This record gives sequence, C-alpha cells and structure tokens, in this order.
Amino acid sequence: MNMPSDNAGENTVPLSPNGPGEIPRFARNDRKGMPRLKDNTLRQRLQFLADYWTLTKPEVNFLVLVSTLVGFYLASRGPLGFVRLFHTLMGTLLVASGTGTLNQYIERQSDKQMRRTANRPLPAGRLGPSEALWFGIALAGLGGWELWVFANPLTSTLALSTLAAYLALYTPLKKRTPLCTLVGAFPGAMPPLIGWAAVRNSLGPEAWVLYAILFLWQFPHLLAIAWMYREDYARAGLQLLPRNDREGRITATQILGYSLALIPASLMPAFLGQAGKAYLVGALVLGLGFFLYGMRLALHRSNSLARRVVLASVVYLPVVFTLLMVDKTG
Repeated sequence: MNMPSDNAGENTVPLSPNGPGEIPRFARNDRKGMPRLKDNTLRQRLQFLADYWTLTKPEVNFLVLVSTLVGFYLASRGPLGFVRLFHTLMGTLLVASGTGTLNQYIERQSDKQMRRTANRPLPAGRLGPSEALWFGIALAGLGGWELWVFANPLTSTLALSTLAAYLALYTPLKKRTPLCTLVGAFPGAMPPLIGWAAVRNSLGPEAWVLYAILFLWQFPHLLAIAWMYREDYARAGLQLLPRNDREGRITATQILGYSLALIPASLMPAFLGQAGKAYLVGALVLGLGFFLYGMRLALHRSNSLARRVVLASVVYLPVVFTLLMVDKTG
C-alpha cells in the first residue's frame, strides 16, 4: 500500500543513486529489462500449464484413447458416428486424466521417495495437494457427465467404475501385496469396453475379447517397468514384483507366460469374424515378436532388456489394434 504524498498531483521524480532527477534503473522501460520480465512470466505460466498437464499422465492416456477408439470402431455398424465418437473419446480422456491426477494426489509421498517421480509437480512442491485434488475431481466429474449425456449411462458407469477400482483398490494395494498388479489389470483393461458400450449400449463376446487382449498385455508391460525401477519401488515401499525375487526369475517367467497367452487371445477376433486373414497373420507375427523379447529377458535378466520389453509393448498394442481396425470385417 502506498502512503499519501504531500505533493499529490505534482509530477515529481524519485531520488536515484544515478543522480538527482534521473529515473532509477528498476523503473526504466528499457529493452533489456522488460523482455526479461516478460520471458520470466511466460516461462512461469508455461511451467504452470505443463505441471497440470503432467498430472493427467498423458503418456498413459494415449493408449487409453487408442483402446477406446478400437472398441468404438469395431462395435459400429455402417457409417461411423463422429459426434458420438468425439464425446466418447473426450469423456474417456477426461475421466482418465482425472484418474491419473487423483492417483498422483494419493501417491504424492511415495513419489517423493522415488527418483523417477520425485520431480512430479506434487512431490516437487510446484503444485499444492488441494489443487491436484480438485483438478482431478473436476476432470473426472466432467468426463463422467459427458459420457452419460452424449453416449449412455452404461458407458459413464464403466468409466467411473474404472476410476473407483483404480484408486480404491489398485492404488492402496501397491503397498500391501504384489497381487496389486492382477487387481489393477481389471480396471486397466476397461477402455475397449467403454468404446464398445458407447455404440451398442451393451457388451457382447467380441467386446470381451478386446478386453482380454488388453488385460494380458498389461502384465509384461507393467512387470518390465517394475523390474527396471525395482530399487525405486522398494524405496517407496511399493510391492509390484513377486516377493523374494531378487534375481528376477519369477518376474521374467510371468512376463514370458503372459506374453505367450497373449498370442491366442490376440487371434480370437479373426476366429470370431471381427477381422480377416491379414489381421490374423499380422497379430501372429507381432505376438511372436513380443514373446521373443520376453524370452530374451528371461534368459538374460537386465534393465536394458527389460526396457526393450517395455518399448516392444508400447509398439505392439497400437499396431495390433490398428491392424484390427484396418482389417475389420462384417
């Protein structure tokens, strides 16, 4: 607050160490000072937006949207309903973003103890817990409402039940039992069902085949990540890996088993008439390739080979689903 001046209304110039009557440096509107101030302000605003973006876990949301799109597309008969598709994807994205945000809110103390997550907005202190909490609630609520109104209640219920299971079951179990991976795989495989339900307002056998593919895919993907960051997870008390598996043999065996089971599951759309021979051949080749990455990890357990399994999984799922959409039949 400025104190009133005895010279109010007069054009006075403040005293300055640069000499009487000279405008001090901090008050100058020169070319060097102002751009720097603007740059700092712009940088802060961009960092602010980037932090909120990070809370939503965009790298996870990409696969969520791809999986939802596949379910929607395969369930569609005749022309694609682009308006409904837009609202289905947007509503799913909002709920998924809210889930990711609330997950980071709940796990902010655990994230602070791990190197890979210590710089996230909440453990780093760039955002406050209440900001993340209300941001996550707003996103999830808006997404659930959009799916309810512009798709159908079943679609909204599936999406919000995914959020509830992920936050109320999977997240707390991560500190209690390695079975958390199994529990988390159930809501994690929900996106294709959300897309399917948005079109059909029901769930048929074909939808559950898509669910099975995503369900099995999660295990090699998540276990390989957990093996790469096993020390970080142990530091935070997270139990994603089998107990007493210091050498990683049980983990590698599970990765191998799930990637093997994924092969026949991925072929089922062709046998159910959802896709043709091109998909059948492509899915078989991709499944065998993914299995080979798991086998290499089982034979020579190392972080570099685990990282390759993760990369292979990130490539495998979108490519298989793209083939399924391209070679859709009926």
